[in-house]
Formats: sequence, C-alpha cells, structure tokens
Amino acid sequence: MASAPILDLATLNLEETAVSKEEILNVNAQRDEFEQLDRLISLDLEQGLAVGIKAQTPDEFWTRGHIPGRPLMPGVLMIEMAAQVSSVIYHLKFNTAGKKFFGFGGVNNVKFRGSVEPGSDFIMVVRAKALRSRMAVFEAQGFVDGKMVFEGEVTGLVL
Repeated sequence: MASAPILDLATLNLEETAVSKEEILNVNAQRDEFEQLDRLISLDLEQGLAVGIKAQTPDEFWTRGHIPGRPLMPGVLMIEMAAQVSSVIYHLKFNTAGKKFFGFGGVNNVKFRGSVEPGSDFIMVVRAKALRSRMAVFEAQGFVDGKMVFEGEVTGLVL
C-alpha cells in the first residue's frame, strides 16, 4: 500500500512558478537530457518542502528505446528527478549554489507504483526529513494525474 501523500495535490496551482527553469539551472549542474525539472510550482524552505514538475514529451531521450511500442519513463529517471528537487531545496536553503556540490548519496525504500509516459505531467513532491549543511535526507513522491506512481527516500551530501 502506498504511503499517505506528503501534500494534497488539490491545494496546488499547477500553473504557478515558485522557481523557474533558469533558477534551477543556476543551482543544479545537470544539463541537456538530464534536466528533469521544468520548474518548481511550490517551495517552502522553512519546511524543506518543494513540488517540481516536468512535462514528459514524445521526444524525451528515453522514449525510443525504453520500451519500443510502449515508452515508459525509466525508474532511475524518477529517482533522478527526486534528487534534483532535493538539490534545489538544499542549495536555496543554505545559499550554496556555485559554492558547494551537493551530490547523490543514496536511495532507500523506493517503490514504483505506476508508469510515467510521454504526454504526462510528472509531479514530484519532496520534503526534508533531515536537512544539515553537509548531508540531507528527503522523502519523495511522484504523481501522474493525481495517482502516486513513485515513492522513496533520497540522501544527498556535499562532495
């Protein structure tokens, strides 16, 4: 059974922009095919809570080969999106963009509960469980059309 949602998605305005793509690119190092965020639609640094969104288009790099005839977003990219939202929270909370590299440290309790396909808006809700200057742990949940399709815990650390 899926965990209770971190946040009621009905309370969000999916058209909002709390952090723009340009601002994300100023704090996260990923480029080109590995940019897994269009923008954050909500950000609360006090709570360590953010909601990111990425429209999955038919020309995503993974659609041709994963899986031919039925393209499905790879689970590792769902984890990557959770890590990227987590990184934005970390850098904005500690004002470390360009000063520290906050990298991927691990994942725990990951579950894939549905698919993300081209044409979907993939929404990632991330909340800090522990947020310290050298290491942080985040819980993450991904949604498509209001249904939880991913959940897990992402750890990041200063490298």
